[in-house]
Amino acid sequence: MSMPDWIGHAPDHARAYLDGRRLDEVECIVADMSGIARGKAMPAAKFARQKHFYLPNSIFQQTITGDWADDGDTAFLEPDMVLTPDFSTACAAPWTADWTMQVIHDMADQQGEPVATAPRNVLKRVVALYEARGWTPVVAPEMEFYLVARNIDPTQPVLPPMGRSGRRAAARQAYSMSAVDEYGPVIDDIYDFAEAMGLEIDGILQEGGSGQVEMNLGHGDPVKLADEIFYFKRLIRESALRHDCYATFMAKPIQDEPGSAMHMHHSVIDQATGRNLFDADDGTESPEFLHFIGGMQRHLPSVIALLAPYVNSYRRYVRDFAAPINLEWGRDNRTTGLRVPVSDPGAKRVENRIAGMDCNPYLGIAASLACGYLGLVNRIDPAPQFAGDAYDSADGIPRDLSTALDLFEAATEIRAILHPHFCSVYTSVKRMENGAFLQVISPWEREHLLLNV
Repeated sequence: MSMPDWIGHAPDHARAYLDGRRLDEVECIVADMSGIARGKAMPAAKFARQKHFYLPNSIFQQTITGDWADDGDTAFLEPDMVLTPDFSTACAAPWTADWTMQVIHDMADQQGEPVATAPRNVLKRVVALYEARGWTPVVAPEMEFYLVARNIDPTQPVLPPMGRSGRRAAARQAYSMSAVDEYGPVIDDIYDFAEAMGLEIDGILQEGGSGQVEMNLGHGDPVKLADEIFYFKRLIRESALRHDCYATFMAKPIQDEPGSAMHMHHSVIDQATGRNLFDADDGTESPEFLHFIGGMQRHLPSVIALLAPYVNSYRRYVRDFAAPINLEWGRDNRTTGLRVPVSDPGAKRVENRIAGMDCNPYLGIAASLACGYLGLVNRIDPAPQFAGDAYDSADGIPRDLSTALDLFEAATEIRAILHPHFCSVYTSVKRMENGAFLQVISPWEREHLLLNV
């Protein structure tokens, strides 16, 4: 059976998935401000005949609650963006009932300029700054998430899933193989879907929370890895639904359990020599390594609004509870916000442990790389390495969304790197979300304040 002509530009795994089959549908998708897939699905024959597709640029103004934030002069016009398929991202949607492919699209305005508010373009913009200086940034993300029992009533607490033993998943079972086996069928589907989509999993393990899983990805190009996280979130959710549970990437879904992080390992390659910029010729750590850390220490507070984008994100930052609340750096020290893992000299890297798994992967990686970039170009020296328990150090990051947004609005260097218009729209979206949350009266308030104050 013949394949559509455009499949010839797609990766090998996409062609293998369709070998001998008739493609029914193509999903044309982009990631919105929250990292949610938005776009349109169309018959494969129609997709093959079109070079461009259109969506209103207002999708980047939509809040997580479905409201619309202001975008300046064009707020009510909603002009169309021109979407062009990036065929290198074509992959299967193996959970669908028919033969479906999904393709991430590049986004430009009608004059051909990249749409500044598109999160994928924000990351591309940051990567281009590195490339212009002869550097290639490399990332390796870790994804943490929870498998939870179905929860169709938002007023009820989230519960761990029921395992194959008939018991709910237990907490405090980090690295336990039997704990992972409790929801083995979900993990099996994750592996199968990932293989069909050409996505590589470096490892899966049980984390410390009830039903909490960590999945590690290989290292590579930041945009490619962000695309993979975007895809992985979809496939993990679909795998869970097949087995009567939910997968959630909410930063803190269960009270008294650890939160879910998206740790990011960073290194930088010198294009001229091919060597790791963080490794000096004699195998020691280079000045650039320390400058990268210095940039992160100075600028990370300004981008916490991107790494912790919701009111719930800040519930993860609890002292002595598996989430760093500081900007200290240390070697092989998981209490520091910036950790230098044990590695060979050529794999020298910095691990940013502050980001939550609820962040948009494009924006989280872009924000983290922007901080390191400013450290490199401005040669910022870090504070001395921290030895001991960094939970005893002073808090280094904002602890609520409103404060984080104040710092983000005042960060002129960061805003210039990410794009001022993007920063303005992002702040508007998050202010609106925060305002909507503040209108909600919680059970805690009714329990403790209704009759007591």
